[in-house]
Amino acid sequence: MTWGAKTPQERGPIVASRHPDSFGKRNAIGAGGGSYCIYHALAVAIGDLKPNHLPDLSLTEPAYNITPQATWTAPGKIVSMDPWGHAVVEHFSEQLQQGIDVRPTIAVTKAHMKLAEIDEAIGKGILQRDGDVVTENGELKVVKVACRARVVPARTPVACIPELITRPDLKVFLPPIGGLTVYIFGNPEHITDPAKRLTMRVHDECNGSDVFGSDICTCKPYLIYAIEECAREAQNGGVGVVVYFRKEGRALGEVTKYLVYNARKRQEGGDTAANYFKRTEFVAGVKDMRFQALMPDILQWLGVTRIDRFISMSNMKYNAIVGSGIEIVERVSIPEDRMPGDAKVEIEAKIADGYFTTGAVPTADDLQAVKGRNWDEIVH
Repeated sequence: MTWGAKTPQERGPIVASRHPDSFGKRNAIGAGGGSYCIYHALAVAIGDLKPNHLPDLSLTEPAYNITPQATWTAPGKIVSMDPWGHAVVEHFSEQLQQGIDVRPTIAVTKAHMKLAEIDEAIGKGILQRDGDVVTENGELKVVKVACRARVVPARTPVACIPELITRPDLKVFLPPIGGLTVYIFGNPEHITDPAKRLTMRVHDECNGSDVFGSDICTCKPYLIYAIEECAREAQNGGVGVVVYFRKEGRALGEVTKYLVYNARKRQEGGDTAANYFKRTEFVAGVKDMRFQALMPDILQWLGVTRIDRFISMSNMKYNAIVGSGIEIVERVSIPEDRMPGDAKVEIEAKIADGYFTTGAVPTADDLQAVKGRNWDEIVH
């Protein structure tokens, strides 16, 4: 394998499998299934999955062809994913026919999204049923990209597994962590067209809000607002992109996040913006465990060079994207009327910590005055 080669054939396939027909040809180590690898092992252990199963990849080709970009092989542009991870069937058919277990790490499909919030946006006139981006039934047409496991060249410092030092034939490490999903609204070809406007949000997972509607943070309202704006951009002739990363609770996880919620609500003086990060640090030892330096890789893979409207207030995401050479023209904060009351603690603390805002940055006294709801105000 020659990592960073100009063509997939020169680079070679990524083979991490211990299948009998692939053993001896393996050039990678790790978990092809990412964070789902433990379920793979359990399925084998209970006899539901044959350990030598080879997937039938016929008919699985991308529903939309993501074409190669200069960034795919430019030094330092994409360091944590396989640019040809979606095109295994196309480029490595010969190896697949030989029984070598080459697994895709990226999949591209098409779908319709049906959300109650989008129905509401249509009812308010925020979005129109145009039959192209928004169907007559109020569904959003999207192209979806799933990146199952991040692929890291094995000699980078992030890979601290003994076999990567003692086995020079193993060139790639597939870490057992969660992946990401991309939702593209409008024509994906417009992403690389400098004459077309791009609206984008990079969103880090928040299960409690995104799925179950918890009002202690702005995550779901911001995500829905971004989806609306991305769809509107597509309807205006541009394109919208939402990237959804699996980084629950600032990459601290839900258990830690809920422990912090308890501490915030129980602390003396109530849940104040002044102590928002302090309570997280007491429990987790750090206020944010996310690492955003590798995040722009997926944007480089898509061929993004300019983001006209970045629907995010995060200073870390902004700095990582701009630092990777991508221009951000306008930053868009969450509208005040989209902000849940109990989420003021979070958003004001983040603004004081450096998050983008078009308004005033709160002072220390201001943060003390911003308080969240107490548990005794909620009937359970």
